[in-house]
Amino acid sequence: MASKFHVKRGDDVVVIAGSHKGKSGKVLEILPAKQRVRVEGVAMTKRHLKKSQENPNGSIVEREGSVHVSNLKLKASAKA
Repeated sequence: MASKFHVKRGDDVVVIAGSHKGKSGKVLEILPAKQRVRVEGVAMTKRHLKKSQENPNGSIVEREGSVHVSNLKLKASAKA
């Protein structure tokens, strides 16, 4: 099922509903199967990383979570 969204990667958007209402950022990734979008700086979650060569002690990293596409609107651009 091909979904068509009103936002695309790189767009500036504002969250209009939910716990992140009022925050804005740039679209990093679109997850069409779940109808969700990752927005820069919105819905930050902490992820625990296992020990590896890059992280010998392991670490906790903050990453963007996803927001449902219906909770977003395009930010008015000043191009006009």
